[in-house]
Amino acid sequence: MPGVVDRMELRKVATEADDDSTDSLDGRYTDLIDSEKATIDSQFLDDNDDAESQKFLSNGMMKKKKYEECHEEYHPGHTSFGMSVFNLSNAIMGSGILGLSFAMANTGIVLFTVLLIAVAILSLYSVHLLLVTAKEGGSLIYEKLGERAFGWPGKMAAFGSITMQNIGAMSSYLFIVKYELPEVIRAFLGLEEITGEWYLNGNYLVVFVSIGVILPLSLLKNLGYLGYTSGFSLSCMVFFLGVVIYKKTQLPCPLPFFYHHSANLSVNGSDMPGLYMLQNHSAQMAFSRADITPALPSSHDVHHSTGIPIKPHPDDEEMCTPKYFVFNSQTAYTVPILAFAFVCHPEVLPIYSELKDRSRRKMQSVSNLSILAMLVMYMLSALFGYLTFYDNVEAELLHTFTKVYKFDTMLLLVRLAVLTAVTLTVPIVLFPIRSSITTLLFSGREFSWTRHMLIAAAILAFNNMLVIFVPTIRDIFGFIGSSAATMLIFILPAAFYIRLVKSLPFRSWQKIGATIFLVVGIIFMIGSLSLIVLDWVHNPPGSNSRH
Repeated sequence: MPGVVDRMELRKVATEADDDSTDSLDGRYTDLIDSEKATIDSQFLDDNDDAESQKFLSNGMMKKKKYEECHEEYHPGHTSFGMSVFNLSNAIMGSGILGLSFAMANTGIVLFTVLLIAVAILSLYSVHLLLVTAKEGGSLIYEKLGERAFGWPGKMAAFGSITMQNIGAMSSYLFIVKYELPEVIRAFLGLEEITGEWYLNGNYLVVFVSIGVILPLSLLKNLGYLGYTSGFSLSCMVFFLGVVIYKKTQLPCPLPFFYHHSANLSVNGSDMPGLYMLQNHSAQMAFSRADITPALPSSHDVHHSTGIPIKPHPDDEEMCTPKYFVFNSQTAYTVPILAFAFVCHPEVLPIYSELKDRSRRKMQSVSNLSILAMLVMYMLSALFGYLTFYDNVEAELLHTFTKVYKFDTMLLLVRLAVLTAVTLTVPIVLFPIRSSITTLLFSGREFSWTRHMLIAAAILAFNNMLVIFVPTIRDIFGFIGSSAATMLIFILPAAFYIRLVKSLPFRSWQKIGATIFLVVGIIFMIGSLSLIVLDWVHNPPGSNSRH
């Protein structure tokens, strides 16, 4: 029996080594394994009971050793399925939802719907590749998967992509706080203009919000604790969606600014007759919420001095007709916008590691439900925002509403809800950055609260400085996001899958699909970066011509 055990141990080591070796070692181990298999089979041909016992013993030892070797960072998860869905949904949901109506206006309803569903499916496939790779690669840390796949370059590629993408996302959220929160405070106070008080200064407000709200939430040890704040954040975005749908039923088409884009037509929510101020400022059409005139005149259709019935403008019908297929100079930007709207990959593995009774199938269900929920919310928000303003919708939907309302209570609550949602999302985005830094610089060390807090404070301080001192941060991180997000969605999951999943031959349809996915990602990244560079060349950052 000792000889048999030795041979089984030898066979086990050879099999384990084959999983992590190059193709050049396959032949050497194959012969060894085959010979040992033949020896064992012949020795126990007449003793079935001993053979079965030995097989059971050797398999148990093999699984235990492989588990210990592959899962050195293993720890039990404590986050429920529902909280994990909230966290991942909140990681997906960001400020990008405000720009989807603009994207639909530049693609048309049908083309936008096809692209949105396609990007959601691709994102699900990418998560699937990542989860399979994590299982085969034996790690739930993105950087370690990169290191096991391609060594130090793979580790740095994962670290750089996660850090750049998430810092860009955090900065965009803090920019919303910087520019929207002063306007919300001014509106609640009923101030017509910014009077210069410190509490209306966006730079001060973003620092106060970072210290008072974001930093305490970022100091929590586990991501699962943020499930409650993620649920509240998602509730705020559901409220935003409900108001967008409601306002579609209240606003007529066309609206005054459809004719005069330069006019700043806004009214108090309690003074609805002021909505239709005519161009000479001497006459207006009074109407109630229940009786809204469906068409608005242009200046040459109204006899201002007599108040005769208004004739509809010949372009009114065209202005209020939805388009199903649109191709223009902005259409090419839609796919990057949609792709970035589903970026959640840096958070997938941290959420997976904290999932209670975790399994790949369970985490895939978390991803499926989260992405499906966001797909529905994205579609409804884009559709009703577009059907309210049609081709006149701006790149940020809330800015378009301010051309109609200025002190409308419901819209102010929506802006406050969006501010709350993005503020509560920042800690979710900060966790993967801190995890990457910890893995890169402090790998193998025990958890330290001091290090945990200092890294969070440093990341938040760096983002605050970017938001305060760099005026063109959106342009800079637009470039970084185009490369980093594409790396995280397409390139890295596919490359790690091809390299680490050795249980499938390279010519299998799974590997072929991952290879195609990788090529598409490279093409997509080159195309996106080329479009951004061309846009910078023709419309330099900070110029008035930028949209």
